[in-house]
Amino acid sequence: MSGAFLEVEGLVVDYPVDHGTFRAVDDVSFSVRRGGTLAIVGESGCGKSTIARSIVRLIRPTAGRIVVGGTDIAQMSEKHLRPLRTRVQMIFQDPYGSLDPHLSAEEIVAEPLRVRGMRDRRARAREAARLIDQVGLPAAALERRPPEFSGGQRQRIGIARALASRPDLLVCDEATSALDVSVQAQVLALLMKIQAETGLTYVVISHNLGVVREISEDIVVMSRGRLVESGVTRDVLAVPTHPYTRTLRRAALDPTAIRGRKPRELVRARSAPPPAQPPAPLAERGTEHETEHEAQHEAQHEAQQGADR
Repeated sequence: MSGAFLEVEGLVVDYPVDHGTFRAVDDVSFSVRRGGTLAIVGESGCGKSTIARSIVRLIRPTAGRIVVGGTDIAQMSEKHLRPLRTRVQMIFQDPYGSLDPHLSAEEIVAEPLRVRGMRDRRARAREAARLIDQVGLPAAALERRPPEFSGGQRQRIGIARALASRPDLLVCDEATSALDVSVQAQVLALLMKIQAETGLTYVVISHNLGVVREISEDIVVMSRGRLVESGVTRDVLAVPTHPYTRTLRRAALDPTAIRGRKPRELVRARSAPPPAQPPAPLAERGTEHETEHEAQHEAQHEAQQGADR
């Protein structure tokens, strides 16, 4: 992990449930070099968004380290964390729900500037206008409110707001999944342009392998809270070595998932061999320890489903 800007080591996140705890993330480790892009992929419920929220410390992990620029923030108190929050910002999945509908675009983007210590109102207005221009919106957008924008335009405002804090690390949690395909391409191009200009480090959370292939250099594949495969994105997606990654790749090409959705049922159905099929070779099944661990996770999930019912 030498030279990495973000280092996640042994990350564990437990959520309280009726009969104890549910382990959403189980001993996950990875790193991201400064100015690089890491994608975290997997089906819904695999723990990828929990990792995103841990990195920005919206939730405190149960165990493990989250080292940002040499500082471990995993268990840091809110008092000591507050000055560091500007270094790590997040772009959320829902561009409308993450913006205050009563504020203008200028006010939304200027608020982080005020928090950052920019007291002069005119200076904040000038900087907000520059950021709005940087994300490709016209000057006329400054006085408009979120309901007056399209989904893609709202996401651009969210990006401008994140940039206002001058972060070193940007976590994009399904930042394009709520957008049309053509708009997705525009937002991805914008994110890559900003990275080239600023040297930002990205962590991209997605279930869309097309998005991942376009924007990331490295990839982490999650299943049931555990990291099952990682490596260079083009290599992992071209020749996946873990059975789950192969299943996820096939699901991405399935016509029923053409809109980018990856239903759990589809992935699980493809993961399970037919009853009459003989056992797969060891290379397909993984190690005995790995298989036993996955079975334990499946039992936990079924128990949780029963509790929900």
